[in-house]
Amino acid sequence: MAKINVTDMTLSVFILNGIPGLEEAHIWISIPFCSMYIIAMVGNCGLLYLIRIEGTLHKPMYYFLSMLSLTDIGLVTSVVPKAMCIFWFKMKKISFNACLTQMFFIHTFTGMESGVLMLMSLDRYVAICYPLRYASILTNPVITTAGVVTFLRGVMAVIPVVVFTERLPYCHTNIIPHTYCDHMSVVKLACASIRVDAIYGLVAALVIGGFDIFCIFVSYAMILRAVVGLSSKEARSKTFSTCTAHICAIITSYTPALFSILTHRFGSHHITAHTHILIANLYLLLPPMLNTIVYGVKTKQIRESVLKLFSAGKAGSSPGA
Repeated sequence: MAKINVTDMTLSVFILNGIPGLEEAHIWISIPFCSMYIIAMVGNCGLLYLIRIEGTLHKPMYYFLSMLSLTDIGLVTSVVPKAMCIFWFKMKKISFNACLTQMFFIHTFTGMESGVLMLMSLDRYVAICYPLRYASILTNPVITTAGVVTFLRGVMAVIPVVVFTERLPYCHTNIIPHTYCDHMSVVKLACASIRVDAIYGLVAALVIGGFDIFCIFVSYAMILRAVVGLSSKEARSKTFSTCTAHICAIITSYTPALFSILTHRFGSHHITAHTHILIANLYLLLPPMLNTIVYGVKTKQIRESVLKLFSAGKAGSSPGA
C-alpha cells in the first residue's frame, strides 16, 4: 500500500463553531457583542475626529491616544464581523487563508495595543518628570518613529506565528471551537507536533508583554517618585490625576489578556470551554470599548473639547445663527 503523505491532507476550510455549549444562546450573546462593537467604533472614530479638528488636542499625549484608537478599531473589526456572521447567519465556514489572515491581524493589533500603552506611559513620564522639555523631546518625528516601530514590531513578531501555522498539516477535524482564528485554537487541530508553535507563541507574548509591562512599571515608578517630591498635596493629586485614564486602560487591557493566554496553555482543563471563549472575546472587545469612555470621562481637555463641539453645533443650528 502506498504511504499517505500527511502534508497533502491539509484542510482548506475550517468551521468556526462559535461558543461551544452555548450555541442555542448565540442570538442573545450577539447583543452585547454587537453593542460593544458599536460603542467601540463610534467612540474611537469620534475621538479620532475630535483630535483631528480640535487644535488644543494637537499634543503628543493625544497623538498616542489616536494610535490607540486606530489600533482598537482594527482589533474589534478583525473579530466582531465574523462573530456576527456566526451568531446571526450560521456562516461558520472560513477558508484556511482567511483564517490565517484573521489570526495575523488579531495578534498584530493585540501586540500593537500593548506597545501603544507602553508609549503612553513614557509620554506621561516625560510630561511629569521633564515638563519644560516635553515638547522638545516628544517631537512629531519622534512620535511618528515610535508609532512605526511599534507597528513593525507587532508585524514581525506575528509573521513567524502565521508561517509556522501555515506549514502544519491538518488532517483531523476542521472544527475550531471558537468565534475567531486564535493561534492555539488552530494549531491544536494539527496532526503533527505543535511544541515549537506553542513555545514561540508563548515566548513572543511574554517577551513583548513583559517588555512593555516593565517599561510601564519603570515609568510609573519614576512618576511616583516625582509626584511624592511635590510640595503640596493638591499639586500631587493634580499631577497624578493626569495618569488615571492611562492606568485604567492598562488594567482593562492586560488583566484579561494575561488570564486568557495563561489559561489557554496551562489551565484549560480547569475552565469550561465556553468560559474560556467568552473571556478570550472580552479581552479583545472590552478595552476598545472602555478606553474611549475612560479617556472621555477622566481627561479634562477631551471633555471640554466635546462640550465645545456640541455648543458650536447648537449655535450653528439655532434660528438666529
